[in-house]
Amino acid sequence: MAEDNTGLDKPNLFVINTDNGHFFAYRNADEMTIKGLHEWVDQYANTKVTHLFICPNAMRASFRSSSREAIWDPTDGVAPDHKWPRHARILFDKGVDPYRVWIDRCREKNLSVWLTMRMNDMHQAEDFDNFQHSSFWRENIDLWREPYHEHGSALNYAYKEVREYQLAFVKELLERYDPDGIELDWMRIPNHLTPRKAYEERFHLTAFMHEVKRLVQKWSRKRGHRIGISVRVPAHPDACAGVGMDAIKWAQQGLIDLIVATPFYFSSDFDIPFDLWKKRLQDVKRVIPVIGGIESTARPWIYGTPVGNTLSTLYGFATVGHLRGADGFYLFNWMDRTDWPIDYKNEYPQLLRTGLTPNVVGRGSRRHPVCFRDTVPDGFPSDTQLPKVTDSPLEFRLQAGTKPQSGNASIVIGLAKRNGVAESRFEARLNGKPLTLQGDFVDVKELGGDSHRAIRFECSLDILRPDYNDLSIKQLGNDLPQQIVWVELRIDIEQ
Repeated sequence: MAEDNTGLDKPNLFVINTDNGHFFAYRNADEMTIKGLHEWVDQYANTKVTHLFICPNAMRASFRSSSREAIWDPTDGVAPDHKWPRHARILFDKGVDPYRVWIDRCREKNLSVWLTMRMNDMHQAEDFDNFQHSSFWRENIDLWREPYHEHGSALNYAYKEVREYQLAFVKELLERYDPDGIELDWMRIPNHLTPRKAYEERFHLTAFMHEVKRLVQKWSRKRGHRIGISVRVPAHPDACAGVGMDAIKWAQQGLIDLIVATPFYFSSDFDIPFDLWKKRLQDVKRVIPVIGGIESTARPWIYGTPVGNTLSTLYGFATVGHLRGADGFYLFNWMDRTDWPIDYKNEYPQLLRTGLTPNVVGRGSRRHPVCFRDTVPDGFPSDTQLPKVTDSPLEFRLQAGTKPQSGNASIVIGLAKRNGVAESRFEARLNGKPLTLQGDFVDVKELGGDSHRAIRFECSLDILRPDYNDLSIKQLGNDLPQQIVWVELRIDIEQ
């Protein structure tokens, strides 16, 4: 039997994704060395991180590719003026391929290493001449989903030319590198087929997955070890086929080994139904792990003002995931050398060191904000609960994960800036039980929705239910109706 280094049999999978430009853009030129590449990997060694998913591309590659431009190549004769392409070029000029170095170093440090390919990245698409764009995209506007759209458009996989172009890069990655797995990131971005025809045309993506499977089987035999296939797909299993990504069918047909259920970009999804994923996959002959992807931001509705996630919102996300049967968690845009979304010098090392096991997140302070689902087909619920005007009693549904055994629980309500907001008064009930008003919540900057004022209600732990809880909010008196723009359950535990 071929060696298996995919690491998918481990409990509590903990995946860190790094994008195609972060290392190069967040380091100095003198760190573009073998030592600098090793140090990036080494920070994750001997921690709770089980996997590094390393991205080599968007439209262009961050190495000298044979199938598309390198990120440092000129556009219309103009070389890009940015740290990312400059620093990637430094390594190339030294004869150093960072992805080979990272793969080898991960093996030395017992980290499972995968390459994650962005299948339709659209960064800066509104700027047609941006250095990140490939000539294939710029010269084949007729192959866009929406040709000549003023803000640009993703490539349309309904066209054979697009599928062949993207498959050539998959082939190149497998020929050039020796990863433990390859991920097809269908969520960057999640629009791949003709507008309003994604369900009917989904067979194109399924056929593409079959081609990838054949390539992976070929290179698994050549490498002498199993190469896994992961897909990043929408958070809800019943939404996937409607946007063209038929993940359940892919699993049934033996095309994938790992599912990352995740939002696109606008907000983290704190209500991923892992239990429903497991139900939909119950007829698959072998176990397909399902892990939850979380973004760096939390946004209460599609046009609401986002706020950065924190360790406590991450713990809330993970607590719900554990309760519903998640096999692990996948952090997207949680990278090093930046304080977004958490402090790099203190909180980031703590996160890597302690991980997101049930014991860790269950004993830590956590937050459960009300957000929404950002990638669904037409007619499918996005579970958007905000914003709401308080001209009548309001109902909200909140997650709580596993019921805490200790700590202090509270409900925090964020209010928009409106006439009368400072004087407005409210009462609240959770699961039918009245809550005690604690007063104003002063750390309004922690809340999304551009909250101007926030109020806090004390909540007895006895009232809380595992998983879903029903919150009722009513404005008192005849004051001007206000607008609720943020709702969350907080569980604070003294350390």
